[in-house]
Amino acid sequence: MSQIKGPAIFLLQFVSDEPPFNNLENITKWAKSLGFLGVQIPAWDKRLIDLDAAAKSKDYCNELKGRCNGLEITELTTHLIGQLVAVHSAYDVLCDNFAIPSVRGNPEKRAEWAGNQMKKTIKASRNLGLSVIPTFSGTLLWPYLYPFPQRPNGLVEMGFKELAKKWQPILDTADEYGVDLAYEIHPTQDLHDGVTFERFLAASGNHKRVKILYDPSHFVLQCLDYIGYITCYKDYIKAFHVKDAEFNPSPKSGVYGGYQDWKDRPGRFRSVGDGQVDFKQVFTKMTEIGFNSWAVLEWECCIKDGTQGAAEGAQFIKSMLIDTPKRAFDDFAGGAASTETNKKILHLE
Repeated sequence: MSQIKGPAIFLLQFVSDEPPFNNLENITKWAKSLGFLGVQIPAWDKRLIDLDAAAKSKDYCNELKGRCNGLEITELTTHLIGQLVAVHSAYDVLCDNFAIPSVRGNPEKRAEWAGNQMKKTIKASRNLGLSVIPTFSGTLLWPYLYPFPQRPNGLVEMGFKELAKKWQPILDTADEYGVDLAYEIHPTQDLHDGVTFERFLAASGNHKRVKILYDPSHFVLQCLDYIGYITCYKDYIKAFHVKDAEFNPSPKSGVYGGYQDWKDRPGRFRSVGDGQVDFKQVFTKMTEIGFNSWAVLEWECCIKDGTQGAAEGAQFIKSMLIDTPKRAFDDFAGGAASTETNKKILHLE
């Protein structure tokens, strides 16, 4: 049996008002027909979950699980909610659509609402028997990513201190309920690589609920060592998105993309198996570090349709899962082990 569970699918890119994507029963029936065993649910989408009810009632959560056509709920995600915990004013208008109408245009109330939604998701996850919530960190420092105009001393440190302060009560609630927050390491978020994750971890006082959602596609677009990252942060990786990407720089454009649309950017997401991520190495390394949670397909591609990408993705993930060995491959050549034998081999007698 594979140590990593799967295949599962993140429903965010597929849910809509059109059947079979319009409610939990229909979309899980569709996912099951493709071979998926689990679904990752966006906690803010009322077509799939009543978050208030899930936070209050285990009975509702049991009913919710029973509506999934036999598929497991792998995690509740809070990406758009987490984004609103910390928003630089440059993104206020763009981020307002992530919130309910009553708090739009009021950054303070919007952040308070987001914090409460995060806490509800923590309670709902506990009621569902889940222990990890994938999320975004939010953005205070991203506009100052490039060091020109020169950043004043202390700006970055202050930014991470403030980010940790905003997350502290949410992290403490997560600890109370035994739930980890797995921050997706993602461009436009203040946590977008290893260095920024470590800065946030330190600013949080090494809070034990600060963890990582690993998605290699974002590392391809940043030209990071996405295989080495797994080993480096093996103790923190608690969630896994299987998403592909490619980076093909040209004389006209590179990592920053020239403000172009996705189809024209040198770095772009691709349907799984169509990009440059070496998933054989990714799954090998994830197995080596002992990751034993779900491999979740996140489909994003500007070329291939999502329904085709989902159908191919289920089989792709299944083909990558590794059945860990029950015995060493060279056991046939071994002899009986004993202290006396080892002394003879080493000529100690």
